[in-house]
Amino acid sequence: MSGRLLGVDFGEKRIGLAISDALGISARELAILQSRGASQDFAAIIEIAMRERAVALVVGVPVNPNAPAGIATQADTVRDWITDLRNATDLPVHEISEYLTSEEARNMARMLRRGAHEPIDDLAACVILQSFLDARSRL
Repeated sequence: MSGRLLGVDFGEKRIGLAISDALGISARELAILQSRGASQDFAAIIEIAMRERAVALVVGVPVNPNAPAGIATQADTVRDWITDLRNATDLPVHEISEYLTSEEARNMARMLRRGAHEPIDDLAACVILQSFLDARSRL
């Protein structure tokens, strides 16, 4: 797959977005959307994907290897959201584990000298997307 990818860090309050370069080598933070409900969120994400000429979406799933089996988790919520997103777009939607990406995003925020209370959802999306790009390059 060649072309730009849009990385998505889903949250109930905010959705972070990142975009890759056309060669699929590097990711950069793009935007933070305030969540306004699934249909409006999907419309905004798809509009941004089209504007950025993205050929696919990459969504982080917060898989916690220590979560007890049989209990609903945030990963289940995100996977349900991804299912609805797939129904809202013709773009391919890829999933990748985002386990520990928040810590990496916080480290990036410190390096970028962001304030301690500034949102980092776009940086989390960047970490998610870069992880996907790096994993794909090793194949």
